[in-house]
Amino acid sequence: MARSDGERILTRKARLELGRDARKRQGRAKLGEIERKRSFDPIEILLAARRDRVPRLLPVKYQRMSASPFAFFRGAVSIMAADLGNARHTALFVQLCGDAHVQNLGSFEAPDGRIVFDINDFDETIAGPWEWDVKRMAASIVLAGQESEHSASASEEGAARFVNSYARAIKEMADQPILVAARHQIHRLKKAQATSAALQQAERAQPADLVRKYTQTEKGGRIRFRDARPILWPITGQAKRDVLEALPLYRDSLPPDRLHLFDFFRPLDVAFKVVGTGSVGLRDYVVLMEGNGQHDPLFLQIKQEVPSAYTPYLKVKQLGQEGRRVVSGQRKIQPISDLLLGWTRIGEHDYLVRQLNDHKGSVDIATLRGEGLAELAEIAGELLARGHARSGDALAIAAYIGGSDQALDSLVRYGVAYAKITHEDFAAFQKAIADERIPIAR
Repeated sequence: MARSDGERILTRKARLELGRDARKRQGRAKLGEIERKRSFDPIEILLAARRDRVPRLLPVKYQRMSASPFAFFRGAVSIMAADLGNARHTALFVQLCGDAHVQNLGSFEAPDGRIVFDINDFDETIAGPWEWDVKRMAASIVLAGQESEHSASASEEGAARFVNSYARAIKEMADQPILVAARHQIHRLKKAQATSAALQQAERAQPADLVRKYTQTEKGGRIRFRDARPILWPITGQAKRDVLEALPLYRDSLPPDRLHLFDFFRPLDVAFKVVGTGSVGLRDYVVLMEGNGQHDPLFLQIKQEVPSAYTPYLKVKQLGQEGRRVVSGQRKIQPISDLLLGWTRIGEHDYLVRQLNDHKGSVDIATLRGEGLAELAEIAGELLARGHARSGDALAIAAYIGGSDQALDSLVRYGVAYAKITHEDFAAFQKAIADERIPIAR
């Protein structure tokens, strides 16, 4: 039996064999190995990631990264991509989240109005080996555990809970009907400390919150963006016209049913917004739009996208439009995505377009104290497994992992070891700041 593009559809037996054969390429015990003799300078890798970013905003990014090893880890995905990309892997590909860490999980409003908790950042998404996401999330749990005042053993236990949850979920989904696995739901979100707090934060948020935070009413009743530096400020002239002229291309990226809804809105104003740690320096615009009058605002975020940090290390077919890459990756990973998700281009740069969601909740490090870390670790494992089952072959991954703890122990060992490397890289980063090799905002 063959697909329309000529590729064979493998039988269940062949997919199991594919997973077990991957052990010959990358042994399960070797999943925990890290090459300590790097062929690159991590600071140079970090500085190379400045390409296509706004130079005057980079000191803000570096200042945020200087807060702690975990904050550094969040902003230094290019360094870990180089470490992973220069090592052997299983070649069992899924759609990677790419920047898998605990603070890239959060709650947001689904198209049907429900508040859901899921992965919420896909800037680095790309087709790649499943274990890269698992290794990055495991390291992030160790670092987040340290930041939330857990002991070394408790932080390592958090990584173990995550890896075991991932393996348990991927094996469960491997044996489920494919469409059942694709829409797998997690039912304990309101019982876990970190996820419950994020859900409540999103539920409390109201559309008027963004209006109060970012806009002002002028004479005649016109609503415009306020100057809320250093986070957001209005733009004018050609820069504003360039953003508005990109909306028709975005419109063309929407499915017909979403297009119909978008056409009821008209643009009122445009602002520039500074975004989160990993994305600081990228161009990010917000368009204020109006639907059924002033009581019906829409904040449309137009966020610059650059090639994934993993692109140099993977020989995969690229879409040629970075905003489209992110949209495609998000839809493969998530069962539910933004109603107005699309892409466009402004000048020489590609952009993702989505709602600047008023209903959002993030993971607060303080909620990871006590049992919070272990609870979130288990949910993270299940979410990542669902994304990999939707976009890859859960059966092959489950066959690779097998019935022993060898692969799981190796992945935990990797997470712990990479957290130590992150501390070393953070020390080098601090030295580079002291030597004025890296400028930071004071």
